[in-house]
Amino acid sequence: MRAHPGDYELVAPGTLPAVLSLLAQEPGGWLPIAGGTDVMVQYAAGELPARKLVSIWNLPELRRIEVLPNEIQIGAGCTYTDLREHEVVSREFALLPIAASWTGGIANQNRGTIGGNIVNASPAGDSLPALMAYEAELILVSIRGERRVPYTSFHIDYRKTRLAPAELVRAVCLERRFSEYQGYARKVGPRRAQAISKVCLAALARLGDGVVEDIRIAMGSVAPVPLRLRETERIVRGQRIDPPLVQLARRTAAAETRPIDDIRSTARYRAAVGGNLVAEFLGRLSAGKIKG
Repeated sequence: MRAHPGDYELVAPGTLPAVLSLLAQEPGGWLPIAGGTDVMVQYAAGELPARKLVSIWNLPELRRIEVLPNEIQIGAGCTYTDLREHEVVSREFALLPIAASWTGGIANQNRGTIGGNIVNASPAGDSLPALMAYEAELILVSIRGERRVPYTSFHIDYRKTRLAPAELVRAVCLERRFSEYQGYARKVGPRRAQAISKVCLAALARLGDGVVEDIRIAMGSVAPVPLRLRETERIVRGQRIDPPLVQLARRTAAAETRPIDDIRSTARYRAAVGGNLVAEFLGRLSAGKIKG
């Protein structure tokens, strides 16, 4: 059953303070909508439960990418196209533009926002593993002010987050400290883009004299939330990469995942592919086939 536009109310206050004031007046009563790439799919299918929508599209405070000496702050309203075209993001945080290129077609990339991908809280969100690997922080804003939260703890269950009813994500903060890391990203799905991931991976590693000094591995579509593979990281960190270590990491990664069977894939397949992607990452890392 299709939705009827007369059943919905849409307002566009035009400024961030006005939006926050509206949210504070009726916490949980208004659904913020930015690019609308997820919301409009629900609306078209008659499955959008919210009846009161507030537009945050193109608010100047949410569309900035600020490059500071120690970090970069990406406004939550920045689109995937913004991420792909920004020089510093592409040079220092290359996993994000790669993930952005997977997200739908050009039209979706021109409208979809990084904040929307975060708050939508789908474990299959393409950009989310990259944010975990970079250990991003989120600036959350409300009429009471701002607070920072680590992105690694933002998702608490399937489509549930630490965002309060009257809060918005204002920006994503990334420390500028990954110049010595090598990054790798892969998406497994029916197509490279315009398809929901069956499994996606974002990984970073820093080597010193052939030893893995630091490593971060994150996956999507393998658990109710985007997942950091902490145990896999632990067994690899401080080691030289050799075939036995790669096989141990493959098994550990598969065991760390918590996938489900659904219309797109099976839990067994996802666990196996997750392990294979980790093994692929380590194999390419040891062979020097990943560029920094």
